[in-house]
Amino acid sequence: MTNKELYLQFCQKHSSMPIFMQPWWLDAVGAGKAWDVIIVTSENIQLSTPDSTESEDILNDDIVFTEDNKIVVAVMPYLIRKKWWMTYILMPQETQLGGVWISPSFSSYAEQISQYVAQELQAMKLHYYYQHYCIDNPCPSYLESLGFKIKKHTTYRIEELEDLDSVIKRFSKNQKRNLQKALSLHAEHDSLSAEQFYRFHTDCLKARRRNISYTREFLLVLYIKAQRLNQCQVLSIHNADGEVYAAAFLVWDSQCMYYLIPCFAFEHKDSGASSLLVLEAIKLAREKGVAFDFEGSNKRNIAKFYKQFGSKPKTYFSVKKYYRPLFVFAMLYNRIKNLAYKL
Repeated sequence: MTNKELYLQFCQKHSSMPIFMQPWWLDAVGAGKAWDVIIVTSENIQLSTPDSTESEDILNDDIVFTEDNKIVVAVMPYLIRKKWWMTYILMPQETQLGGVWISPSFSSYAEQISQYVAQELQAMKLHYYYQHYCIDNPCPSYLESLGFKIKKHTTYRIEELEDLDSVIKRFSKNQKRNLQKALSLHAEHDSLSAEQFYRFHTDCLKARRRNISYTREFLLVLYIKAQRLNQCQVLSIHNADGEVYAAAFLVWDSQCMYYLIPCFAFEHKDSGASSLLVLEAIKLAREKGVAFDFEGSNKRNIAKFYKQFGSKPKTYFSVKKYYRPLFVFAMLYNRIKNLAYKL
């Protein structure tokens, strides 16, 4: 049984794993690129002799066994890239979270798991490693002690959506005014195809003299795979004549909906369409019974916009390591540094 086959079984039994770590997602965003998985088993760590309570928890957990009856205790999917003489691991494009995922029954073994993962990465003879780790993941602190560099990042999330009126009350005065401006607009679900969304996003960026960061083929593959599993939707805001003012590509899993790719027509930036788009996305997340995540932003003005909807900051971590000093110079020369967040 291959590592990917074991990983597929692991994901099927751990429904709380983020959409960004699902095998089909990695197939979609890594199309044409190589991805694989580090599998950590009970053979790779020193399991203590469990007491009766711990034994019961392990037996009742969704355990995956290898062919030689070892327990899969943790996994780490990764996208590996090669350029020139360099081999490196990066986050796939439009993918917020990754890193090591530990089976809940073995969370107390995070230090040993981190040590094993670090050894496996060293054995790959990498030049560079970069991944984002999930919220509340214990591994980054242990990896930091092993020579990895850790940086905090912030995403903004609304977790309590049952009472929509209470959610809207927490909107800033500015956003409430914007919603008043948007009273003549209306939302439509899946009225835009993936192709139409891509063209609209491209036009929005051209109006601001910017280039789109992903390809048409990338979006089409991701849309088709997510649609098959009913885990995505294109939400759009239109005027009475059907003109699109704003749109967003949304994805979700069993825990959260992600505001993955939002865009708006620059000429209608004062129409309130962007605010209405957020409200309608929140309503959809409420219907799905999941939290709503703005999918983070390193740009201060965008983060400020997200906070105006009463969202709360959530910390996740980037973990990186330079294994070869020459990679630093290669990044500067070929502008690979920017691609660390987009490939």
